Amino acid sequence: MTPSVRTVLSAAPRRLRRAVLVAAALLASSLTFLVAVIMLGAYLPAIPKAGIIGPVLGGQYPLLVALLGLAGAALATAARRGGLVRWGRTVTVVAALSTAAALVIGGIQYADARRAGAEVSFGEVFGQLAYPDTAPDATETYGTADGEELKADVYLPPRHDGRTPAVVLAHSGGFHTFDKSDLRGTGRWLADHGVAVFAVDYRLARPDRPTWDKAPQDLVAALRWVQDRTDAYGLDPDRISLGGMSAGGTLAMNAAYRLQNGTIRPTSGAAPSPPASVVGFYPGVDVTEMWRRDVAGTRAAAELYTGGTPAQYPDRYREVSPAPEVRPGLPPTLLVVGDRDRSAPPGGVEALGDTLRTAGVPTTVRVLPFAEHAFDDAYGSLTSQTGRRVLLDFLTGRPVH
Repeated sequence: MTPSVRTVLSAAPRRLRRAVLVAAALLASSLTFLVAVIMLGAYLPAIPKAGIIGPVLGGQYPLLVALLGLAGAALATAARRGGLVRWGRTVTVVAALSTAAALVIGGIQYADARRAGAEVSFGEVFGQLAYPDTAPDATETYGTADGEELKADVYLPPRHDGRTPAVVLAHSGGFHTFDKSDLRGTGRWLADHGVAVFAVDYRLARPDRPTWDKAPQDLVAALRWVQDRTDAYGLDPDRISLGGMSAGGTLAMNAAYRLQNGTIRPTSGAAPSPPASVVGFYPGVDVTEMWRRDVAGTRAAAELYTGGTPAQYPDRYREVSPAPEVRPGLPPTLLVVGDRDRSAPPGGVEALGDTLRTAGVPTTVRVLPFAEHAFDDAYGSLTSQTGRRVLLDFLTGRPVH
């Protein structure tokens, strides 16, 4: 074998090794940069762009983000040992700090879940990243309006013997999108734990059809429909609640409070009894404020819903907002929001809670740590598991922690 051939063959493994080392270094850099940006945004949500993705990814998936950080640290360590000493050391330190930051979030959320009494499933944390694949026990038509059949997905406990509490839940979506299927995870879980759930559709706003005077009526009709079927579904007529998520929470609170105050009546038939209690998960408590802040599409949603701006329709904006309806005698209320929520700022939700308490309304406000808007979209997340436990305890009359 000639020297030139021998030299080429011996150099080949060195070049391959160098290529692998560089690839590991680049991958470690990418993972570490991603995790660091997520953590910066999670802890400092005022940072542009990072403050948007950080609370979502870092708040919903902190333990998965920590695994990415560990992978980055491991690759950086290997690169350092392979000869990229200064670079490897720097990336390893950044990855380790970012991983620790993610684990701190996970630890805080886990402690909060345990305080709430949640039986935390780490299988769900790592394996159930979105809505579960489940189906309602039945889908029924609770009414017809504007030529649309309004549907309800029914989730029933294994035993429903006339003493089962129930909740009518309205979905999120800024008054103009999504549907009742978004509630399938919560619906099935609550049913499995003894609460009947009626996840309802309502008329969605369109550019040619504002629904400020329609969607609340749909929830009133849905509540009446459920109350009329307590025997058929084995429900306790004294424990039928009304609630919702985001825009659905705004609708539910508005409809419930107006029913109690006598400021809304159904378009046909008898009015239902006011619900036993009211639930708002990250609700818009003041639609005018939603328009003013214009965060993540809230202004467009408010205009679609009302048909215009607060200057054009101040009465509509007031009528559809829960906050102006606060007065003594309202049903007990549960408000749940994340401390990183930009669309439904926790300060506004807590202020509504204070106003309700001042009016003598039994009110529970639960602020979840490192949680953004719609935190329960990640069904298996620690905050989602906490939120479900808080909701279950409230609906069944147990103390909420």
